[in-house]
Amino acid sequence: MFAFRVKTLVLLTTLVASSNAFSAPHAPPVKKTLSYAARQRQHNRELLRTRQQLKIAHTTPVVRGNAQAKAALRAQNRRRLEQHPEWFTPMRAHLQDGTGLVSNSYLLHVTDTIINRLQQQLGKPYVWGGETPEEGFDCSGLVYYAYNSMLATKLPRTADQMYHFPQARNIADRDLQRGDLLFFRIHSDRKADHMGVYLGDGRFIESPRTGERIRISDLNTEYWQRHFLGGRRVIMNNTVR
Repeated sequence: MFAFRVKTLVLLTTLVASSNAFSAPHAPPVKKTLSYAARQRQHNRELLRTRQQLKIAHTTPVVRGNAQAKAALRAQNRRRLEQHPEWFTPMRAHLQDGTGLVSNSYLLHVTDTIINRLQQQLGKPYVWGGETPEEGFDCSGLVYYAYNSMLATKLPRTADQMYHFPQARNIADRDLQRGDLLFFRIHSDRKADHMGVYLGDGRFIESPRTGERIRISDLNTEYWQRHFLGGRRVIMNNTVR
């Protein structure tokens, strides 16, 4: 009888201990401290989100009806046509020569259209995250605006993503052509953080940095040669619309 009571007491003690173990509170999680670079990226994302929300909030819909509304609609349509000249470009199928390839004259037309759109932005301010003529451009935003309406496969948004764009072809320095993308490492040792578009004769167009304006620069200067990563071609038979 005594042995039975001892066993019962031991069993109850074990059950109580197990219950306490399961109900014991967990240690509070350790709060992770973000690095400076991570905090800066988070800050930039918040800025871009706020800018996009403001852009949406300030978009005034066109109300059809009176003469003033119709004039506003016509002005809006003219701006859109200036930004999208490809809307009046013949369909690719009509320009094929029977081999499934577009003609060289069409590739030249695409290049001319893109370069013209870029040069129309000369003198406009650098704006981080900008990608429209109304707000200004950063370096990749300028390329994103000028190229994507003419390409079947759209370019990504940042310079480093464009540098690794799968459809782009690596181009040797001696083979650079008008319309090729140029990439640079300015502040980073690990990725492309600046870009421009080659215009020929050693010149390229770029949106440089905060406080500067879109300009044409000389690729052959010591500064740009020191930071130059290489060229990529995206105006090709398998990429244009």
